[in-house]
Formats: sequence, structure tokens, C-alpha cells
Amino acid sequence: MSLKIRLTRGGTKKRPFYSIVVADTRSPRDGRFIEKLGTYNPMLDKSDAQRVVLKGERVQHWLKVGALPSDRVQRFLGDAGLPKPAWRETPKKSAPKAKAQERAKGVGAAATAAAAAAPAAAAAAPAAEGTPAA
Repeated sequence: MSLKIRLTRGGTKKRPFYSIVVADTRSPRDGRFIEKLGTYNPMLDKSDAQRVVLKGERVQHWLKVGALPSDRVQRFLGDAGLPKPAWRETPKKSAPKAKAQERAKGVGAAATAAAAAAPAAAAAAPAAEGTPAA
């Protein structure tokens, strides 16, 4: 069973309130969960202490057991000073391939050459009469 530490939405329309819970990844967002670990109220100021409330000891327990936090919860853990798993980078598979990188370099080089030539050409051309020089 894979576990996630994630948000479940509560509150009313246009007045969100979230609970931070541990849940099985297969359960729905607002459905069954194992334990409630805290709350998040986005309607409060960022400086307000009640905006994010966490049970630090229980969060550490679930992290040791192997629960993975969602991206938003991971930010909350970092702000609270709790240890958090390493940030998951985008996979290397999604990086552009060799030909696309060469094309990007060629386009970038052509653009910089054109940009370098444009001011020199504008300075060499005499200003037309009646127009102020830039």
C-alpha cells in the first residue's frame, strides 16, 4: 500500500479549507484517509500562525514509514522546518534530444548575430533630415 501525505478540501464554495491527511493513493481526494495530520487555511494571511498547523511528530512518523508528501505539502514541511524528501526533478527523458538542442543553438546564434549587426547598421546610416538622432 503506497501512502501519500496530501490535502483534502473542505469548507464551502469560494471559502476553501484543507486538511492535511495521510491516505492511500488509490482513495479519492476527499474520501477515506488514515490519519489527519494538520490543517491549511489559505484564507488567512501568510504571516498568520494558524494558516498551516501541523502535528510534527506524526508527520515525521509517517515520513519514516514511507509516506510521500504532495508538492504543496512538501513546501509546508520545508517552511515548518521538518525534514522533507528530496525534491523530485523532471525526468531526463523529457529533455530535448540532440538534434533539437543543435537547432536551438543555431537559432540562438543567428539571433545574437542579427542583434549585434542591427545597432552597428543603425549607427552607420545617416539620420534623415528633420528627425532627431537617437
